[in-house]
Amino acid sequence: NPYAGLVSRLRAAWLSGKTRPMEYRVAQLEALGRFLDEKKQDILEATASDMGKPSFEAYFTEILLCKNELNNTLNNLSHWMKDEHVDKNLVTQLDSAFIRKDPYGVVLIIAPWNYPIHLLLVPLIGAIAAGNCVVVKPSETTKNTERLVAEMLSCYLDNDCFAVVTAGVQETTRLLENKFDYIFFTGAPSVGRIIMTAAAKHLTPVTLELGGKNPCYVSDTCDVQNVAQRVAWGRFFNAGQTCIAPDYVLCSVEMQEKLMPALREAITEFFGSNPRESPDFGRIVGDKQFRRIRALLCSGRVAIGGQTDEKERYIAPTVLADVLPSDPAMQEEIFGPILPIVVVANMDEAIDFINARPRPLAIYAFSCDSKVVTQVLERTSSGGFCGNDTLMHVTLTSLPFGGMGNSGLGMYHGKFTFDTFTHHRGCLHRNMGLEALNALRYPPYTQQKLGLLTATFEIKRKGMCTLL
Repeated sequence: NPYAGLVSRLRAAWLSGKTRPMEYRVAQLEALGRFLDEKKQDILEATASDMGKPSFEAYFTEILLCKNELNNTLNNLSHWMKDEHVDKNLVTQLDSAFIRKDPYGVVLIIAPWNYPIHLLLVPLIGAIAAGNCVVVKPSETTKNTERLVAEMLSCYLDNDCFAVVTAGVQETTRLLENKFDYIFFTGAPSVGRIIMTAAAKHLTPVTLELGGKNPCYVSDTCDVQNVAQRVAWGRFFNAGQTCIAPDYVLCSVEMQEKLMPALREAITEFFGSNPRESPDFGRIVGDKQFRRIRALLCSGRVAIGGQTDEKERYIAPTVLADVLPSDPAMQEEIFGPILPIVVVANMDEAIDFINARPRPLAIYAFSCDSKVVTQVLERTSSGGFCGNDTLMHVTLTSLPFGGMGNSGLGMYHGKFTFDTFTHHRGCLHRNMGLEALNALRYPPYTQQKLGLLTATFEIKRKGMCTLL
């Protein structure tokens, strides 16, 4: 196997204990911070070359949010690493019971192309913080960013413990044949199944950050202008190539009629009368992805946009009206600048529509009536939820981010990333003396011993005090 030597080298480094001291972890994390600072312009240029990503969007997602993760981790790492002492029963009162935060060992992080720096570095930050050695594989689809990571990241990190592998599908398949202690994958559900199958051969735990069709319910009682701006921003950010973008809108016929002019106005306000000329609107990452998205334009009727240019891989910000559940745009995650609107009679029908489909990565609900937002939250399931906005929940390091079922497995961001790459090791350190206390559990067994054992080990349900 072409990667066996690399994995063995990292495993030897991990077994040496090199990555365990907090000082080492902090030094590597600070080096990542220098990478983000010193290569900021290179990152902006690489993402612009790969997918026409506007520098504002690239700075916000690829640099600022990464630095937030980094600084939050550095601010809290000493606390996160500490043993967590836990409650004890009567028998173990004089002993030490605690949870030790152990690194898994050698972990693999496979990143996607849509946020090629962010979705590689954020899990890497947590993996380093937890004390692991790491192999990272950037996406081969975004060639310029892949080259930047491959050439530059090794200049900042300890090469004994961290490695970048550039690989296509065949090479990644060979890479997955090696035994890793944890695999973190972000990408499509179809590939997630392949990753999980490969991991199962070694009983390797995984986190899968997958996609899905994220519904956005808009009630009849809302500020239409605000809804239009927030939905348009979330849908057309990064040219719609965002795993948590609102994938389709559910609303009444009346709301669809009100939303159309408001969405048209928002799109014009954001990108001008010709979005193709806007420096603030990106492009589709590749020809294959372009053709797949363009084929979805036959769904419903094009109410706004619809223009395409294959040479530029440009698809205009597009809104499709009167889309049917059976239309092509509703059969797969769009992952492009197209927003279908599906008409429902009311909130109950919208909730039934959502619940009849695989659990999405995010659900959005808009209403001036907080009870409506709460109803959608309480009666549905999804990886995450955001009321009266889109995407913004992902900016909080205090919230876990991850899917469920078809949209993923596991969670990360902030402390949740540290916990993801950490084995929580249950530990009990007993006193060598006081053997008389242990006699209750030793044979020969008696009814008296069982009664005393029950009294010392039993956990009783807390009762409620009733005043008569």
